[in-house]
Amino acid sequence: MSIISATGLARSFDSRSGPVHAVRSVGLTVAAGEIVGLLGPNGAGKTTTLRMLTTLLAPTGGTAVVAGHDLADDPAGVRAKCGYVAQSGGVDPHLTVREELVTQGRLYRLGKREAGARAAELAHGLGLDGLLDRRAVTLSGGQRRRLDIAMALTHRPPVLFLDEPTTGLDPAGRADLWELVRGLRDGSGTTVVLTTHYLDEADALADRLVVIDRGTVAAEGTPAALRTEYTGSATASLQDTFLAITGRAPAPADAAPLSV
Repeated sequence: MSIISATGLARSFDSRSGPVHAVRSVGLTVAAGEIVGLLGPNGAGKTTTLRMLTTLLAPTGGTAVVAGHDLADDPAGVRAKCGYVAQSGGVDPHLTVREELVTQGRLYRLGKREAGARAAELAHGLGLDGLLDRRAVTLSGGQRRRLDIAMALTHRPPVLFLDEPTTGLDPAGRADLWELVRGLRDGSGTTVVLTTHYLDEADALADRLVVIDRGTVAAEGTPAALRTEYTGSATASLQDTFLAITGRAPAPADAAPLSV
């Protein structure tokens, strides 16, 4: 059963030299409980796609339904069913972890006592319970990222969008975040859609990959299927596969033709 379905999703911006087509036409279907990785070169339209699916940016074309709510007709319903963690995060460095989580709960109209209980629950589940009274400015990069995710999960959304969640983290921090994402899927059935430039991350985490290039979907499938289709080898690196899909390197003569 699909929890996200988008058809012809597009976004253009006006500029002095004419319209800029950040996303030309993206079709996307995500099953409930799936981890989907969005890959693509810089400027391909990954972040713009996420911002449209979370109602932060209105599409200029196409349609989408997220967790049963239409993007155009019921944006409030979409927001109630999804969490979003931006590249830059949203933590106030001057607040404590507890203050951030309680404030987020209150914004979602939880009572004071309920917001406090939810803050403690999230802190425990995401490995922050020993840090509740520390200010965010004192946290490590990995701890801040966990706090970002905790805030996005305050209202128990079935869908979580993560935009480059491990950028800037050390290897240990990245491994911790990978474990956290898997735990969200395996423990509570959360659907996760993430963008990343780390191909090893995409390979390790994603059930399925969607490669976006020049504002449209260039390829999609499991990592193993994409390797075979675009390089002719099941043991090829994901980097070589990505380069072949996006046309940054020539594919072998017997590889399937690229359709963009």
